[in-house]
Amino acid sequence: MVSIFEALHHSKTVPVNPKPFLNNLTGKPVIVKLKWGMEYKGFLVSVDSYMNLQLANTEEYIEGQFSGNLGEILIRCNNVLYLRGVPEDEDIEDA
Repeated sequence: MVSIFEALHHSKTVPVNPKPFLNNLTGKPVIVKLKWGMEYKGFLVSVDSYMNLQLANTEEYIEGQFSGNLGEILIRCNNVLYLRGVPEDEDIEDA
């Protein structure tokens, strides 16, 4: 029988330090999903010490459907469910 500690040890999840992760994504295309279900695709312009996010050329998607172009936006940190970079070979419109 495998203990929970062994299962966690062999887990594929790797903890990531968030500040270097976010700083590395600055200037790159990202997708941000909010706790409320909306997704925003744009270029990460900046991150402050509270981890609030500034995006440019932003598109909004609600329930997977394109809702509109928003341009430059600020997302307060406590609303973010997750953020991910868009792979280099994947166009931001295709993500």
